[in-house]
Amino acid sequence: MKENISIKITSDKLNLQTCNDFVQDDTCGGIALFVGTVRNRTKSKTVIRLDFSAYEPMAIKEMYKIAEQAIEKFSIHKIAIHHAVGNLQVGDVPVIITVSSAHRVAAFEACQYAIDTLKETVPIWKKEHFDDGEVWVNSHP
Repeated sequence: MKENISIKITSDKLNLQTCNDFVQDDTCGGIALFVGTVRNRTKSKTVIRLDFSAYEPMAIKEMYKIAEQAIEKFSIHKIAIHHAVGNLQVGDVPVIITVSSAHRVAAFEACQYAIDTLKETVPIWKKEHFDDGEVWVNSHP
């Protein structure tokens, strides 16, 4: 099943085209994607940058688990889950998820499931830097 899954954690810039190309398949009529971007404000505070860190061995294992569950639960064909670590500026992309399936509904549902579950279970931490300080958010087990 791993040939239908692309998982990556990297300090390099994420590439949407790479993720899209991975899930592209002639048997699929739908591709859904989620692209997370660094926004410039959180709770009325100006965001300067975000710093993502991960416990990579466990994070990769959990990301594969999410992908396998999405394939089984939604009958999708392929899924890519890529996440960036390190310092990201406003407008940068920390996460890309692409999903392909025979029909659009499964692709949409699997994509939403993947990002929601990633945020809940994967050991990736985010520190938000503001002009007046910083704060850790999204701590995971």
